[in-house]
Amino acid sequence: MRPASDDPATREALAAHQGGGLRWLVGGAVAFALGVLLGVAAVAVAGSTGRRFPGVGLVVVVLVLGGTAAAVAGAGALVRTHRWTRALARTPWQNGRLRVAGPAVIAFEPAGYDELDPGDQPVRLRLLSTAVWRTRAVQAMNGAEVHAAPVGAREWVMTAEGLGTLYGARVTGRRR
Repeated sequence: MRPASDDPATREALAAHQGGGLRWLVGGAVAFALGVLLGVAAVAVAGSTGRRFPGVGLVVVVLVLGGTAAAVAGAGALVRTHRWTRALARTPWQNGRLRVAGPAVIAFEPAGYDELDPGDQPVRLRLLSTAVWRTRAVQAMNGAEVHAAPVGAREWVMTAEGLGTLYGARVTGRRR
């Protein structure tokens, strides 16, 4: 079977995920730098002229903390993209059906799954993303045919034809 990364759509989705991570990382670094520069400038002006700027301290704190959080999120996305790329280079996609059980709780039923067989259990997953739009996009795929692949001991990645993005999820229950 050919690895999932041989699929051009998968490569594009991985590149898009990496691009998003880079945007968050760079945007966070820029916000952090602007916060530090604004803080230094405000202290220098206040020290030389005695003039104070109300609200600048709050803006500095928001830029520094927000920039740090965005940079950490971007770095995490880049690490995740790297792990997913390596795993999908050696793992084929499994076709199956997606079932939504809650806001971020889903089940992947691999092809050949028999819901009447008590020994056959779906892969129970919880989405990694907390973004509302991504959660709603997955909820809209309830009952749809999807491609999924394990990318770690307890992590899966899924996509669907024409979707153009990847969704990560963690295993929540034991697969029997």
